[in-house]
This record gives sequence, C-alpha cells and structure tokens, in this order.
Amino acid sequence: MSGPQAPTAVAENTPRRRRVTVRGVVQGVGFRPYLYGLATELALAGHVTNTPEGVVAEVEGSASAVARFCDLIAAQAPPLARVESVHHREMPPVGGTAFTIRTSRTGGPARTLVSPDSATCPDCLAELAAPADRRYRHPFVNCTHCGPRFTIVTGVPYDRANTTMAGFAMCADCAREYEDPADRRFHAQPVACPACGPRLKLVLAQEARIGDVEGADPVTEARALLKRGAILAVKGLGGYHLACDASNQEAVALLRRRKARGDKPFAVMARTADDVRHLVRLSPAERSLLEGRARPVVLLRRRPHPSYAPGDLRPAEAVAPRSPDLGVMLPYTPVHHLLLGLPGDPDGPRLLVMTSGNLSGEPIVTDDNEALERLAHLADAWLTHDRPIHVPCDDSVVRVCDGEPLVIRRSRGYAPLPVSLPLPVRPALAVGGDLKNAFCLGAGRQAWLSAHIGDMDDVGTQRVFERAVAQLESITGVRPEALVSDRHPGYRSAGWADRNAAHRPVVRVQHHHAHIAAAMAEHGLDGTRPVIGVAFDGTGHGDDGAVWGGEFLLADYDRFTRFGHLAYVPLPGGDAAVRRPYRMALAHLRAAGIDWSDDLACTTACPADELHLLERQLERDLNCVPTSSMGRLFDAVSSLAGVCHLAGYEAQAAVELEGAALRAPADDTTAYAFALHASEENRDGAVRADPAPVLAAIVGDLRGGVEPALVAARFHRGVTGLVHRMCARARERHGLDTVALTGGVFANTLLSSACAATLREDGFTVLRHHMVPPNDGGLALGQLMVAARATPTD
Repeated sequence: MSGPQAPTAVAENTPRRRRVTVRGVVQGVGFRPYLYGLATELALAGHVTNTPEGVVAEVEGSASAVARFCDLIAAQAPPLARVESVHHREMPPVGGTAFTIRTSRTGGPARTLVSPDSATCPDCLAELAAPADRRYRHPFVNCTHCGPRFTIVTGVPYDRANTTMAGFAMCADCAREYEDPADRRFHAQPVACPACGPRLKLVLAQEARIGDVEGADPVTEARALLKRGAILAVKGLGGYHLACDASNQEAVALLRRRKARGDKPFAVMARTADDVRHLVRLSPAERSLLEGRARPVVLLRRRPHPSYAPGDLRPAEAVAPRSPDLGVMLPYTPVHHLLLGLPGDPDGPRLLVMTSGNLSGEPIVTDDNEALERLAHLADAWLTHDRPIHVPCDDSVVRVCDGEPLVIRRSRGYAPLPVSLPLPVRPALAVGGDLKNAFCLGAGRQAWLSAHIGDMDDVGTQRVFERAVAQLESITGVRPEALVSDRHPGYRSAGWADRNAAHRPVVRVQHHHAHIAAAMAEHGLDGTRPVIGVAFDGTGHGDDGAVWGGEFLLADYDRFTRFGHLAYVPLPGGDAAVRRPYRMALAHLRAAGIDWSDDLACTTACPADELHLLERQLERDLNCVPTSSMGRLFDAVSSLAGVCHLAGYEAQAAVELEGAALRAPADDTTAYAFALHASEENRDGAVRADPAPVLAAIVGDLRGGVEPALVAARFHRGVTGLVHRMCARARERHGLDTVALTGGVFANTLLSSACAATLREDGFTVLRHHMVPPNDGGLALGQLMVAARATPTD
C-alpha cells in the first residue's frame, strides 16, 4: 500500500498557488482582514487587496491548505459580507512565507458591491457605555461589523480615501488599531475616536452658524431640549431627522403643524422592542426585523386597548391618529443610543418621534448649511456633525405579512444590495415612476434598485434623482445602453429619460405590466409561462388613455393581455378626487344608479356648493377621465361607510378602512359580491367587474344600522372573492395556475393574506412581494425585465 501513496504525499507537499477573486459585498465589511486571518491560520503566504472588481487574493502553500482556504471563503465570511461568487485559477508558485494586505488597486470597471449602512454592533455599544473605554460616549463608534457604508462612499474600491472620512486623519491610537490584524478595526475605513473626529455639535435656532454650544455636552443639551418639548433636527446616516418627545402631545402636534404633515402617522424610536410590547402585537418575525442590522421602521399592529403598567411608554395621540399600525424602529447609530440615554443618564425622553428632515413632498436634507436654511422654520435646534453625507438615504419601511417580510420602502439598510435576475439583461437604466420613485440599474443577472428617492413633483427630488443615478452608476460600473420609463406621457421620470437618452433607445413599459414583471423577477420566474397578474393600485396610465388600477392581466416579460378589470367610473377632478374620497364615493354611487341621499355620510361630507358643481361636472363629463382603480374604490367605500372623507396623505382612506375592518366581529362571514360581465359583452374584450351590487349592499347595510367596521370587513371579503373568481375564470380559459399579487393596494396585509389563503386553498401558486416593494418603489425592476426582453442582450 505504501507504493501507491507515495506520489500523493509528494503532490500534497508540492507548493500550490492560486489567484482568488471574490465578488459581492466584500469591501468595507472586514473581508481583507478576514482573509488575512484565514491565510495566517492555514500557514499560507501571499497577499490580498481591494480592486474595482472585488477582493483579489493570491495564496501559496500546501495543496490541502490552499483548497481549504478556497472552501472557507464564503462559509465563514464576516457578518456584513455577501459573497456573490468566488473564482480562482492556478498560478506558478513564487515562494514567500508571509501574507500581507496590499494597497488597493484602482482602474478598470467596478464589479464589486457596496454594503448598506448597518446598525451599531453589540461590541461597539459595549464600548459606548463603558466609562473606562476610550470611546466611551463617542457618537461615531464603529468597526468592520457596523456603521456607515453606502451613505459615505464616494468611489470604489472601498478605502478611506474614497469615503467622506477622507478628511479625518487617524490619530496614533486609531492608526494602530487599523494596522493590527488582531483588532476588530483592522482596516475599518470609518474608524474614529474622540481624538480624531468627527465632532458632534449643537446649534440653537437663534445662532447663525453651526458651532458648539459653549461649555455644554451636545447630547446632554439636546436631551434637555427634547424633554422641554423642543423639536430637534438630528443628522443621521442618510440625512436629517426631525425629532421630538413622542410622549409630549403638544410637541408632536407642533411638529405635525410645522411639517405640514396632515394626519400621516409618524414613526417612533424606542430603546428596545420590549419597550413597546404593551402598545403593539409583536411576533418573532417582527422582533427579528426590529433588532436586525438593517433596523427599518417596522409597521406593527396596535393593540386596540393597551393596558399600561407604571413606567410604560405612552405615545401621544397625535403620533399616529386613527392608524391601525404604529411604525417603530430601534436606535441604529451611537447618537440615537445617546439621545435615548445610557444607563445612569438623567431622565429624558424614552420614546422619540423620528421623521424625515423635510417638508412633506420634499427630499430629505443632507447638507449642513442647507439644513440650517430649509429646516429653520421646522426645528428649534440642530444636533449635527462634520462628517459629510454623500448619498441621501431615508429609513426603510417594512411590515410582516403571514410571517414573511413585506418591504414597503426599500432604502437604508437594504440599498444598494442587488437583486438577482432570472434572465440576463443588457446594461440599462429603468427610471421608475413619479410617486415613491426608485430607479433600477441592471446588467447581466444583477439589478440594483436605488434607495427611495421620493415624489418627482418636487424639483429638489429631481436633482436628488440625477445625483443618485450618477452615484449608483459609478459604484456599480454599469453604463446603460438603454433607458426604460413608464408609458404615462406626463411622468417627470419619463421626461428625464427622454432628455438624457443621448441617442440611446428609450423603451416605454405599461405601468401594471411592470408591477407584475417585478413580482415575477423577485420570485425568479424566467417568463416561459405567463402568470395571472392581479395589479391593484391607485393610478396607472392605461393603453386606452384611461386611469387603470384594478387589473387582471395575463402576462410574461414579453407581453400582456388584459383579461379583466374593474368597471370604469369617472374620476372627477383628478387629484381633487384623490384628496377628497367623498368625491369618489359620489362618482361610484352615480355610476351604480344610487341616489345621493342625505342619509349617506359621503353626501353630507361634501359641501353643498361642491355637491352641486360635482353633479354638473359628472353630467357633462368635464375633467372626468375614466378609471378602473381599485385604490379609488377603497377610497369610495371608506367615505361611504363614514370612515374617512378627506385624505391628508396617500392611501389614508384605505388605511383607515383596513383599520376599521380589523375591529369587526370575527363571527361575521358576509361578503359583498361584484357582478362579472363576460368579455364578449365588453368593447375591450376583457371581463368587467362591476362594483354596483357591492355599493348597493353597503348602502342597504348602512341604512339597516350595520356598523362601519362590519361594512369594511365585508368589503375586504368581497374584494377577496372577486380576486378568486377572476383567477378561477382565467385558469379555466387559459390553463394558468400561478397568480402574482402586486400594486400598492397589496400593502394592505388583511387583503393580501386573505387573497393568498383563498387562492392557495384552490390550488393556485401565489407570488407576493417580500424584498421588493409592491408599490411604485418596485416598479423599476419590472420595467427593467420587460425592457430586457424588448432590447435583448447581445
């Protein structure tokens, strides 16, 4: 046996060398020090460096050690890393005994990925609270496992020189940690301490410049101001927040007035998840989201009648009036932890309102001087610092539906992580829609959704959009060969694409087709078989010039057929009907042949002079574009039931209608029924779902004394039944059994859960969004996939 083993032993002892290229989120996450430690442990020689294409290492040693090194790269990667691929090739041995970290290489196309910003890790929090530690109470403590990334990156490879930390020279102690392979801050680019910055500062409203409040600790003074009811502008990772004591009714109401917020709920920040357990229902999945590294705002169902023990937090009523949910997030920066207080700190606010630093509709403020100017009428003081924010990034918003995450706004903590695509795409930029704008860059089998941009009506938002496009192109290396936009002729995003095409093709994609394609792409469907797409939202430009939004489409990436839709009703006055749901209720009643009697809440909600004008407007069809929108039907029912007549924020009427339905008795199973009119009877060849019987039943119930909560629940069940009936009819006619539920209406978890359960019970496969928003924040991904088929890869 010794004879055959001898050659193997010789081969094992023969030095081997491999060049290894690791792509993914591998810069700014401690990957080079991780490989350094792994190579040292395996007694390998060589080096590692950052390059635009990723982390590149050359390792030399025994064949088994080199193979072990390659096997462990992905298996034991650092917490913030995301390894997309590991490629290695053999090289001739060159000798050597040491393994080193080399200076980063520049030049060539960028192929690596930048990490999202990450919440402060437990080790750094322990240092923050330890009086003997040199970073005790340091507002910028971070390491390779946490802290700012995406918002401070100015270029790749990810090195300090390519971040907004470039202007802060490391002190001797930080430099020693940075160079020590055994230290947690080995090559941590944002490394800092009190000796070398950045610096936290507090400026009061009466001061003309940013500077230290003389002789005072900025955080101590800020906490005292919050306790007295002041509103603070607080500089975070991706922009300024406006903060106040969430338990102070007067402070919250003042912030709401200053910000022109209407009734839109505020998010709150608590120290721990347990601090809000008496206020909301908290599942393990929701707790995991709250406490995870992304630290989004998590929408949690409020307890209808919370019981308070001594010392329990009590948010002011003005925090989230009439909302069924409370948006909660936990601290994700050292400044947040300091504001909420460390053990032993004097009493201060334990629950803070944290809302974007802007007026409603404007982009979040990131520049310090601009913050002093734009937030001057909103804030009483500014808690700021001198580390620049390079990339604006709002808080992400997530909820849990049937135990799975449902991202409503994908931004801080998630962007710019890529989405894997089921099909390759040529390099392209999809510009998204005009509401909740997020754009998407794609190339090959990866797509990068931008952070939340906002509503494109605002000129400032359009400028933010342009800068964000340039920044994401620079860090991804994608150079778009085509642009993609919505078919709506008035969209500002589409106009931007036309103006910036520069001889590149611009592909226009129908709004609801894009929604369905986004759901297909998120679930990895290759499009070889169409799906039944149920696309419910408020507004989308239809191919016939109408406003679509209650759509049943048979779709793949190449094309779609409109199988069915809600019956058209007039949209009187366009946006006026969106802001005043009673107008939609009256338009639906008229279309259903139901009189506007004075015993109906929507009739009495409409001022008499407006009621008269609305009647003439509908009779003469003046500024009454037809709509099939399910979102507008939710508005109409909300007003008809007396739940919400005026919408101060998007989807308020629908949100409050869902909240009413949650209060209905569980033993009621009545469902309103839509009438279905066969496609042969309709001019467009699609099945028409007529809500007239639903409206008649609601009016009858209300006149019979049925409570609004029961009406709301019966309506939700009616829509669920409509979805099931239409999908069953589509399966019967076309043999399809996969359903994609998409569009902003499916952010309603009561509806989404009921539809999914009913369809699955009948044998359908159901696709729902999880990490890509169902609303227009996910639109660009679908645009990209449809355009990839319209403009195939080379």
